[in-house]
Amino acid sequence: MTTILVTGGAGFIGSNFLNLWVPEQTYHFVNLDKLTYAGDLNNIKVSNYDNYTFIEGDICDTSLLETLFKEYKFEKVIHFAAESHVDNSISNPDAFIRTNITGTFNLLHQSYVLWMESPFNFRKEFEKARFLHVSTDEVYGTLENDGSLFTEDTSYAPNSPYSASKASSDMIARSYFHTYGLPVVTTNCSNNYGPHQHDEKLIPTIIRKAIQKQPIPIYGDGKNIRDWLYVDDHCKGIDIALHKGKLGETYNIGGKNERQNIYIATKISEILDELKPQNKPHKDLIEYVTDRPGHDFRYAIDAGKIESKLGWCADETFESGIKKTVQWYLEKYNLPLNL
Repeated sequence: MTTILVTGGAGFIGSNFLNLWVPEQTYHFVNLDKLTYAGDLNNIKVSNYDNYTFIEGDICDTSLLETLFKEYKFEKVIHFAAESHVDNSISNPDAFIRTNITGTFNLLHQSYVLWMESPFNFRKEFEKARFLHVSTDEVYGTLENDGSLFTEDTSYAPNSPYSASKASSDMIARSYFHTYGLPVVTTNCSNNYGPHQHDEKLIPTIIRKAIQKQPIPIYGDGKNIRDWLYVDDHCKGIDIALHKGKLGETYNIGGKNERQNIYIATKISEILDELKPQNKPHKDLIEYVTDRPGHDFRYAIDAGKIESKLGWCADETFESGIKKTVQWYLEKYNLPLNL
């Protein structure tokens, strides 16, 4: 059975990916996660499967990576592990530089050492090897509210330490393909949401604050726009890119769900009014707070390439996905649903 290294599999997107694909029992998945504050083994619902192994460790630990690559002989790598919260990158950028840049380099280089005899010369047993690098639309910077979209050809213009570190990791991945022939495919996704997302993120914060009857903080005037992607749709796109993506190519994965932050807060409030009517109207809890430094105005993905070339499409609209998400968080907090 082919063994796949999944980094950051106890985090939000990684855990959803494992929960979706481990039960297929097509591969042996090795989940390497440092278990920082953002990682939680409770997110993993497949720990009892024979084709799943968890290893606690840091992608910045080169000795550990050398040992793991020699022992498991990974044929594929899916690289989720990253420091990802923009606010934290502003207050503590060095952690983002170490993990997102140095950690990515370590994984790429260990893959090269294992898979290749020399540049563009694969060892026979690794001719089908793949390295899937998971990145973000934030590397492209910001858009005006003019209908323009990020494409795979959009120039990079990162505006936060987080997005700059991810842009750097994308470039290192690109360099390993062009310099050594390493079989790299990169995906850049729009904002994910869904089960198991850390409480610090926007949508979990809105839900948590609302059900606790606390002020719901919205940056600035609330008109910043994000393109929202349900996490299972993203995970399906990653799987397709891993198996069908052209080596050296980038594929943007977006949900075609552009929404202002104030719309998100209002929509969640309306859903909670339906599910928990005794506490309505929840929208009265919305409170505008000082905007974040360097807050990009708008992100929006053109997913046409992965749709036309690889056959992927999102199953969830924002309205269907957000209702599932609110229901999941209410169940997480052991709050009965008024259905």
